Amino acid sequence: MNPGTGAPVRALAAQILDAVAHRGRSLKAELAAALPRLEDPRDRSLAEAICFSALRQRVRYDEALKRWMQKPLGRRDGELRALLWVGFAQIDALQLPAHAALSATVEAARVLKRTHQAGMVNAILRRAQREGLPVAAPGQAWPEWLRARVRGDWAEQADAIFAASAEAAPLWLRVNRARMPVPDYLERLREALPGLSAQKAPLAADAIRVDTPVAVAALPGFSAGDVSIQDGAAQLVADALAPATGARVLDACAAPGGKAAHLLERDPGLRLLALDVDARRLQRVRDTLARVGVQARLQTADAAAPAAWWDGQAFDAILLDAPCSATGIVRRQPDVLLHRRPEDIDALRALQARLLDAAWTVLRPGGVLRYATCSILKDETERQIDAFLARTPDARAEALDARFGHVSGAGRQRLPGEDGMDGFFYARLGRTAGA
Repeated sequence: MNPGTGAPVRALAAQILDAVAHRGRSLKAELAAALPRLEDPRDRSLAEAICFSALRQRVRYDEALKRWMQKPLGRRDGELRALLWVGFAQIDALQLPAHAALSATVEAARVLKRTHQAGMVNAILRRAQREGLPVAAPGQAWPEWLRARVRGDWAEQADAIFAASAEAAPLWLRVNRARMPVPDYLERLREALPGLSAQKAPLAADAIRVDTPVAVAALPGFSAGDVSIQDGAAQLVADALAPATGARVLDACAAPGGKAAHLLERDPGLRLLALDVDARRLQRVRDTLARVGVQARLQTADAAAPAAWWDGQAFDAILLDAPCSATGIVRRQPDVLLHRRPEDIDALRALQARLLDAAWTVLRPGGVLRYATCSILKDETERQIDAFLARTPDARAEALDARFGHVSGAGRQRLPGEDGMDGFFYARLGRTAGA
């Protein structure tokens, strides 16, 4: 690798990490804004991989800096700390050739106008190469209050949750069954990318799990809508809802649109209304549905306020993928551990309850509501549904099978990493006919 070519990639990764770790910015938003500056898709993939790896392992990397630096880094040194994380991530998590990684990262210090610190960056990274990075328990990356909540809810599984959340997730594909069967696409995938480690998933009917890193642009038929990126746990949502053919369906919090698209790929005749409170996010739903070749009615609206958007015709099935703490997808959103606060959980619980109560008013008697979150906190899952059932006389919980994870109150909970999937909670609620 030519250090002159690789340095801008490392510099950009350091700037993204600095914004996320030290200025409270969203990793997803920073990547979306910054990566288009890199023309080569391989450079974009590398920058993204560096950022994810550094955030997942930041506790270990900070411990190394604490041990190896004569003077602690101060508030004004956020960009320097981020650049050192970039170097550590290449040597440690990504296992890149050390010489190229070191050279490009030292050169990145100059790109960032930190020429006077290039020698120090070189010395610390060479020490990391010689000695390796310190070991730390994965749970140390979680803020103490959140770690305590996870242990309180999942005492026996907590250590496994923390460990799985620190690992990179496999790539999950959802095959568009309207275009071809999963085995046919798997054969096509293997022909296009020889040596790829990929297999049909046993629990999710439309899923392929890919364990070899691959760029989305390299997936055959992606731009044509033959296949989509969606974790296996999220794909199971369609099975948990299972609307009748041609049903009138509400996707109450639809962005970015993957679940609505999955339902419509299975049954294009569904009369589906996709809502989202954010018009920009709803545009992502529109783009998603257009790519896979399905149609729905889209409306910018707050699902918690039906009086402003509901036409009075009840829905047969409702998909409520509620806003949550995202504690089940830390491996995909590692900045959650930096930004989440205790008061956020109370606010989210209140919002989830409002959404449940509002959705119930537009569900027909005999209809079904599927509540889901990518949380592992029982206040947002099991206890949220218990409270809803207690205050809603015409609601009953319908059983879900073991595909959906551990029994958790009236629902089921998948924990991060189980069967390679994200953490996800599912509850299926039926409204008593004649109510």
